[in-house]
Amino acid sequence: MTSFKKKYWSKFVTEHSFALDLEEGVFTWDNPKKIAKSLKKSAEQSLRRKGTPFQSAMSMLNFYINRAGKNLTPERKNILEQAKVELRKLFDQLKV
Repeated sequence: MTSFKKKYWSKFVTEHSFALDLEEGVFTWDNPKKIAKSLKKSAEQSLRRKGTPFQSAMSMLNFYINRAGKNLTPERKNILEQAKVELRKLFDQLKV
C-alpha cells in the first residue's frame, strides 16, 4: 500500500463501505432527520453488519464525523451531531 493510499484510507472506507450501502451524499445533506432515516434504512437492510442496526448506523455516522475532523465546518458538524440525536430517536435509544 502506498503512502497515498494509507493517508486516504478513511475516504475509501466511507465511499466503499462493506458494512452499509449508503445513499450517495448522505453526509452532505442539510436535514438531520433525513440523514438519520437514511442511515437507519441502510443499517436495517444490510446483511453484512456485525452489530445491531442502531450500532451500525451510529458507527458509520461517528466514523464520518471523526474522519472529517477539522475539515468539517461548525455548521456541518452541528447538522451531523443533530443527526445522532435523530438516530437515537428513531431507534428509541434516547439517553435518560
